[in-house]
Amino acid sequence: MNLNKVLILGRLTADPQLRTTPGGQSVTSFSVATNRVWTGKTGGKQEETEFHNVVVWGRQAEVATQFLTKGSLVLIEGRLRTRSWQDKQAVNHKVTEIISERLQLGPRPQGAAPRGAAGPAQGFEQAPSDLPAKEEIPTIEIDEDIKPEDLPF
Repeated sequence: MNLNKVLILGRLTADPQLRTTPGGQSVTSFSVATNRVWTGKTGGKQEETEFHNVVVWGRQAEVATQFLTKGSLVLIEGRLRTRSWQDKQAVNHKVTEIISERLQLGPRPQGAAPRGAAGPAQGFEQAPSDLPAKEEIPTIEIDEDIKPEDLPF
């Protein structure tokens, strides 16, 4: 049995770059930084940062480009792929990338809008920073009477 699965949670090192293939499919790429912290033999705090190249295809590529910016927190689930090529000077290159199969956006700073938006995200009003945002509770109106015996619980 074989398994090629990657799961990382980190922050973008730069804004994603959206491209389109000649066939019309969207693809975006970006780098994610992850940190590892541990206590060394001397008792001091040690820290190591790893950088991961991520490639996202299709509709998720468009979503990533719209909502992710440098410093955004993102959870990536995918697989590793190593590819190699030779440049014009006949130099061999090799790169290992994470091909995203699923991505989950982290929390956005309050009042932050998607890239390209003029103001706050559509559907959200910007509240003063010193007051907590009020959440509206939806009202459901039903014209019919509901009988307790009709409830499934």
